[in-house]
Amino acid sequence: MHTPLTEPPAEAGAEYLENQKAAIARLGHELRTLVEATVRTAASLDTLHRVADGVRHVTGQLTGRRRARAETPEVDGFPGGPRMYSPVVGAGSPLAPPVSITPTDDGVIGHCTLGIAHEGPPGYGHGGMSAMLLDELMGQACTAAGNPGMTVSLQMRYHQPIPLETPLRILGRVTGTDNRKIFVTGTITTQADPSTNLVTADGVFITPDPAQARALFPSLREET
Repeated sequence: MHTPLTEPPAEAGAEYLENQKAAIARLGHELRTLVEATVRTAASLDTLHRVADGVRHVTGQLTGRRRARAETPEVDGFPGGPRMYSPVVGAGSPLAPPVSITPTDDGVIGHCTLGIAHEGPPGYGHGGMSAMLLDELMGQACTAAGNPGMTVSLQMRYHQPIPLETPLRILGRVTGTDNRKIFVTGTITTQADPSTNLVTADGVFITPDPAQARALFPSLREET
């Protein structure tokens, strides 16, 4: 088991961290609402400049120490737990849909709805978003199976475009292992029509050995 090198404030217990997560999730929600409004607006030039000034002012209020590139936030469960700022599942991320994930008998299932901010072709999700969704769910399936791993290869098949503003269903399932290699499949469908695959993927993940893990994630240390 690993813990972050950085410690939360002295008064930070379980209740403090839960309150912090709630505040981060609230800010993330409002930022996602702002992003969606930004990519849909037909506001006037004056309004755009005025809002940009306001956003700059708000950004200036996020003062205090900024975490380093490889530093694990104290609100994260990494490795193996919820990531508050993940661009896929993070409730605190303005980029995430975000995806809610639950375990199944043989993997994990995720649900989300892509907005206009995730658009590729007009009315449909960007193909890179599909890859990111499946990469995340397939990685989560590895963790759920007791073999957390990192992506080695991801082969995508785009059968139909992903509609925006439509509830989606994403599956990840481990199909086999070979030493540290994990073989995984994934699918994206709509919730309304789970029998019709829109995007499918086959992936290979690998579990880093302890030395690799320490080299890749220097902000983590072994518990004593």
